[in-house]
Amino acid sequence: MAENKGKFYMTTAIAYTSGKPHIGNTYEIILADAIARYKRAEGYDVYFQTGTDEHGQKIQEKAEAAGISPKEFVDQVSGEVKRIWDLVNSSYDNFVRTTDEDHEKCVKKIFKKLYDQGDIYKGSYEGMYCTPCESFWTESQLVDGKCPDCGREVQPAKEEAYFFKMSKYADRLIDYINTHPDFIQPVSRKNEMMNNFLLPGLQDLCVSRTSFSWGIPVDFDPKHVVYVWLDALTNYITKIGYDPDGSTDQFKKLWPADLHLIGKDIVRFHTIYWPIFLMALDLPLPKQVFGHPWLLQGGDKMSKSKGNVIYADDMVDLFGVDATRYFVLHEMPFENDGVITWDLVIERFNSDLANILGNLVNRTVSMSNKYFGGVVTSTGVTGEVDADLKAVVTATRDRIAGKMAKLRVADAISEVFALFRRCNKYIDETTPWVLAKDEAQKDRLAEVLYNLTESITIGASLLHPFLPETAEKIVAQLSTSLRDFDELNQFGLYPDGTKVTDAPEILFARIDAKEIQPKVDAIQAKQKEEYEKEQKALNGGESADEAVIDIDPKEEITFDDFTKMQFQVGEILSCEAVAKSKKLLCSQVKIGNTVKQIVSGIRKDYTPEEMVGKKVMVLVNLKPAKLAGVLSEGMLLCAEDENGTLSLMTPEKPMPSGAEIC
Repeated sequence: MAENKGKFYMTTAIAYTSGKPHIGNTYEIILADAIARYKRAEGYDVYFQTGTDEHGQKIQEKAEAAGISPKEFVDQVSGEVKRIWDLVNSSYDNFVRTTDEDHEKCVKKIFKKLYDQGDIYKGSYEGMYCTPCESFWTESQLVDGKCPDCGREVQPAKEEAYFFKMSKYADRLIDYINTHPDFIQPVSRKNEMMNNFLLPGLQDLCVSRTSFSWGIPVDFDPKHVVYVWLDALTNYITKIGYDPDGSTDQFKKLWPADLHLIGKDIVRFHTIYWPIFLMALDLPLPKQVFGHPWLLQGGDKMSKSKGNVIYADDMVDLFGVDATRYFVLHEMPFENDGVITWDLVIERFNSDLANILGNLVNRTVSMSNKYFGGVVTSTGVTGEVDADLKAVVTATRDRIAGKMAKLRVADAISEVFALFRRCNKYIDETTPWVLAKDEAQKDRLAEVLYNLTESITIGASLLHPFLPETAEKIVAQLSTSLRDFDELNQFGLYPDGTKVTDAPEILFARIDAKEIQPKVDAIQAKQKEEYEKEQKALNGGESADEAVIDIDPKEEITFDDFTKMQFQVGEILSCEAVAKSKKLLCSQVKIGNTVKQIVSGIRKDYTPEEMVGKKVMVLVNLKPAKLAGVLSEGMLLCAEDENGTLSLMTPEKPMPSGAEIC
């Protein structure tokens, strides 16, 4: 058994119960599960917590629209989230709900403690309110008069509220981040938090609301409910036994958390608000917060109106659990957004799972049965290619350990498949079917098959954290068990004389895209139908197609006026966020043989990473101007819907950079 290396407490963000999680949401639980399983294999005592976030104005409004109580609504959605998490074989130790009685009771105590010690005070908030974000903003925080987070319109509002003195702890947090370089990962997330939020100065945070009732009441002022972030974030301590009046032994064992795994869109809440809450409670900070990238559908956002939302249960129905896990783990870069399409899933399934892994296992077991009645024997008759195979196989464990230490899970799973590729190469080098024709080579053939069986056993043991069901199926066919982590750098432990199965199972049968496409079409058609029904309900009976937007007409221009504007196709070469703005992105755009710098207010809808490589429509001859201190030499054309969502205008057909738009 691996040496016990102590506790490892890790969490995912708790899923907001507004609807069924799509594959991009589900990616996080699969990623977390792979990390948890790997840490267990290394010898850590892992405690893995996940769950659902169930309070807030949005939930109350959705429940009212559905004609049911908020509790009935969150019971349904939380049940669906848990079903999906279980479907993808996640090995969490605790599934929390923020409507759990013990959590609600503890949140009330936490609020009172912070109030009593002067960190929370009562006041009133008069400012600009963004309903979709449930956030108040001062005039100075607005970007072009709109919400700095989502870019939508805001309305003046006044509300009595309790506030947390964030500025009291800001310098202490800045110092902590500077002295703990691994606290926020990847580094780009740390830089964003420091430059955009902490260094410019923190505003006091609103931590209660009175305009809705679906939340945890403030004990001593029950017309207030605890605002969502103070409620949701504290689950990481309340659900392992924290109590201001005296915490449990479990809490004392597990805290501080070793890893908070979250989406990059909520890094601010986990690396600024949460650490400050903990400082106020005089508790240690978590050791690491990792903000993972997003999984995008075809490089675009998932939308039921397009019928392009991919759900985990649909993927599992078509490809199986482990194929679903493999795709999202393998295709997600460490820092940049990943891309998923049905075609990419099929391609990866056939090339990696069917060809590299499935074919390797089947060939090895089948040859053992054909040539030796299934009995695997080490004869010691080695060849010059054996040493390299053994070197690759025995070094793989430590290479994976190096990747996993940095949470580079995609790179780690690639190392496992590099081992399987080396096994396939070994078959080509040794040609067992040729050896089988020469009786004098029988012992050499036996050794080749032993080496393959041993290598696959080690590979399956390394694969287990990522594809647990597949790993277990492989060792079952080899009539052995998963190898202990501490032994995975040793070669030759497969018991000599073991008989493999005489009925090898095809692990991954190749998929014909033509057979899958009708099923995909049905999934997309169903989504569009559901979207149409939803839009009809929202638009008072009108269909989605009938829902239009009218804007105030501008003054007419002449044809000569129009010809003064030069529109061309541009290609985004690079893009970065503008440090002094929450709304702006700065892109380097290639237009023909010229590169222009263009600043655009599209940060709420596009990340810098997903901008790179896009072909866009550019107003080229706009007079240069500075936006937030950055020079802009043109304009990217966008469309905007009634919710303020922006969509870049892109050519329908492939067009070269510089093509004129006329």
